Amino acid sequence: MLPELLAAWISRQRWFGGKGRPIDELSIDSDVELTPGLRHLIVAIWQNGSRDRYQVLLGERADLPDRLRHALIATIDDTYVYDALHDSDRTAWLLDGMAHDETRSGLRMRHVPGVTIDTSPRSLMLGAEQSNTSLVYGDAYICKLFRRLIPGVNPELEIITALAARNAPHIAQPYGWIEADLDGTDTTLAIMQEFLSTANDGWDLALASVRDLYASLPQLPAAEAGGDFAAESERLGAATARVHHELAAAFPTEVIEIHEVKRMAEGFRRRLGRAVTEVPELRRHVSVIEAAYHQVELLTTEVPVQRVHGDYHLGQVMRTPTDWVVLDFEGEPAQPLAERRALSSPLRDVAGMLRSFDYAARHLLAGRPEADDLEPRAQEWADRNRAAFLEGYAEGGGVINRGDAALLRAFELSKAVYEVVYEARNRPSWVSIPLAAFRPRL
Repeated sequence: MLPELLAAWISRQRWFGGKGRPIDELSIDSDVELTPGLRHLIVAIWQNGSRDRYQVLLGERADLPDRLRHALIATIDDTYVYDALHDSDRTAWLLDGMAHDETRSGLRMRHVPGVTIDTSPRSLMLGAEQSNTSLVYGDAYICKLFRRLIPGVNPELEIITALAARNAPHIAQPYGWIEADLDGTDTTLAIMQEFLSTANDGWDLALASVRDLYASLPQLPAAEAGGDFAAESERLGAATARVHHELAAAFPTEVIEIHEVKRMAEGFRRRLGRAVTEVPELRRHVSVIEAAYHQVELLTTEVPVQRVHGDYHLGQVMRTPTDWVVLDFEGEPAQPLAERRALSSPLRDVAGMLRSFDYAARHLLAGRPEADDLEPRAQEWADRNRAAFLEGYAEGGGVINRGDAALLRAFELSKAVYEVVYEARNRPSWVSIPLAAFRPRL
């Protein structure tokens, strides 16, 4: 009975990745009692012959308080079964389990050596995430639980623990994690870090700056408009360079030889071909994109590679009262774990942030009748903040020479090609935002 009830419930959850396709079968691979009234489940879901696994914390109560009615999954034999992540009485055990390195039937709760965890704060679930679920404990900790499970150590846990061991700046302190064996591999189920309770999201700060610019007098330059973001972009560039430096010191580095660089350009070109087939509007920009890829093929020097963030944009950084902090080092969640852990050029992260500035500048124009009139102001804001970020990156020790500039341009346009396809599939009215990347810059 429970598998059928879970299948019906899971299909309605935001974090379920198989929406729009019927669930052929759901089986329970693991069912561990953590404490009376709290069970940890790993379920396997089969769709069209492929299997994905998810974790569920199941609460059980004889009486369900009104505050938990929305989390109800089913009633089985006079027992209310519900999503326990909504229940602060039950989730307190997760914090306690990590603090004391508890183990339950192969489910291992661990804390970072040398740290002390206060087990008194109660949890509150954050509701904005798509693929994970986060619990905030007071103003001290945030625990991110990965709903869809990928066998292996999550890159974020690997990176933040290594950087914290070096006392690296610009990261949120890790405190603990939960792991289990999956397919014979130690697999990260959750990560707990410092909660930046007084910090502001980088994307929100950038949008506030853009709004101020659009509300100011048309003839007022971006540098003189209220809420100018350029100084913050410069600080963010310097912080990014420092994080790249720490990553290079904490993990092995390599170089890509010339023939591998050319193979990288071929990969860009193949993805472009597939994108043009799906979004014919890209075709008129192919010559510009191909020219940028050709410049990469002309490079005659090796390209240094290292561990990088892998999914870097304004939504992945927070501004605390003192500096910028970089979050979410897990890479692109849709990519295989090996690809997320692979070495890459740090220019990939730089390109991702440059694209994010362009998105921030034009995000508020989508669907607005005055978009054409505001486009020059959007370009001005984007150019100003892109330049400030690159200046800060150089000041922080990041190196972008002439060859690097060619590779950076290729990374950026390749990212924009991906964005065009994404928007065409999900938000067609936004396709104009990434398409602007292919216009000549002054």
